[in-house]
Amino acid sequence: MSSSDRSQAVDVKGTYEVRTFGCQMNVHDSERMAGLLEDAGYVRAPQDADAADVVVFNTCAVRENADNRLYGNLGQLAPKKAARPGMQIAVGGCLAQKDRDTIVKKAPWVDVVFGTHNVGKLPVLLERARLQSEAQVEIAESLEAFPSTLPTRRESAYAAWVSVSVGCNNTCTFCIVPQLRGKEKDRRPGDILAEIETLVDEGVSEITLLGQNVNAYGSDIGDREAFSKLLRACGRIEGLERVRFTSPHPRDFTDDVIAAMAETPNVMPQLHMPLQSGSSRVLKAMRRSYRQERFLGIIEKVRAAIPEAALSTDIIVGFPGETEEDFAETLHVVREARFAQAFTFQYSKRPGTPAAEMPDQIPKQVVQERYERLVALQEEISWEENKKQVGRTLELMVAEGEGRKDDATRRLSGRAPDNRLVHFTRPDEPVRPGDVVTVDITYAAPHHLLAEGPAKAVRRTRAGDAWERRTAAPQEEQGKGVMLGLPTVGAPEPLPAATGGCGLG
Repeated sequence: MSSSDRSQAVDVKGTYEVRTFGCQMNVHDSERMAGLLEDAGYVRAPQDADAADVVVFNTCAVRENADNRLYGNLGQLAPKKAARPGMQIAVGGCLAQKDRDTIVKKAPWVDVVFGTHNVGKLPVLLERARLQSEAQVEIAESLEAFPSTLPTRRESAYAAWVSVSVGCNNTCTFCIVPQLRGKEKDRRPGDILAEIETLVDEGVSEITLLGQNVNAYGSDIGDREAFSKLLRACGRIEGLERVRFTSPHPRDFTDDVIAAMAETPNVMPQLHMPLQSGSSRVLKAMRRSYRQERFLGIIEKVRAAIPEAALSTDIIVGFPGETEEDFAETLHVVREARFAQAFTFQYSKRPGTPAAEMPDQIPKQVVQERYERLVALQEEISWEENKKQVGRTLELMVAEGEGRKDDATRRLSGRAPDNRLVHFTRPDEPVRPGDVVTVDITYAAPHHLLAEGPAKAVRRTRAGDAWERRTAAPQEEQGKGVMLGLPTVGAPEPLPAATGGCGLG
């Protein structure tokens, strides 16, 4: 049955809203939750709605004060639910997997709690809670079905996440994700490529391969070169213009992956490589299976093979036992690597992780001072690296919702091949998200570039056509769910470009 057939066959049950916290994996999981709800007959609530009939929180257990943020949001909904008979609240994701019964005890007005392994049960649990008039808490201990087989409502018409694996086999001492997401499980290459081909057929021109440790892909199926083969296979898909991936792990980043990136034209010159710390001593305490020399060696090889590549990273400041000398090593790596962008985090305890029990926790004021020094250094480097782009001619994929001041400045925004954000003068001819515009870069700031002259060329694309069809469609058509990994079904609707992960890579 096609998406449109399903939407016509199911009576509308009410409106829904999914609120997402955390990394790209959570964002993509929220697309599946939305698809499941729409498949069950719900429609997305208007943005200006006071409250939806069903509100789902997709939670993160990694971010600082994640639980306080959840309970604060739940507290705000309590009076709305009391005044609105039939309203339901569900909590899923990593924090739900971790806290389980605690959520209902602290917020007894919650109707459903479900985990990372049983996302597909959401509509059933909501219906069961409604019929039985009591909270349903169901947490699976292992994956029930690969999430990419579930209906999915994608947020963009031109760019899409595509999961290659779920779970993680690492044991980083600061991270609780492996306990909540489980061991790594890889999808079959044929299923991944079939999903991508389906997306391209529907107008998508950019995909981001997604995994908790994306370049470890193949460990579950016994092929150490599976990820590089997958990149090369993406290069043979006609109509797929841009391929990205996030987040890799330095341990598994092999020479064949670098070669595949360099030799596959539609794999973009961009790499997000989590560092976490530049100190080999701290990396050992983190159980990161590489050292400073290994990390810098990867950076050197990438720059040699792909000179124009933009590199980004994740860094944790103030890990237990970090000395001033350790921190100086991090600053050294930042200077050597010259990241275009760094996602920086102040270490904070995560209950259930080995690092939370380590001695020599760093005082908050020391962490803050180091953090500010790191941010200042990275800002300086980002600006210097962006200034090197001035005078270059770049092809931008026009983006939707990236430039908050675009209306006031009469500009549009897009992403360069290396994923840099560029604001450009609105061309005289109409352009749509997903179209490609060629511009000359005239100015650089630390976090964006400007192209202030007229566009040199505008190329209307199938991705722009897909965006136009979607925005012209009635609301119920815009909300259709999409079956993933099944090339005969659906009208996929993807997501914007990825930013840094949750600091786990």
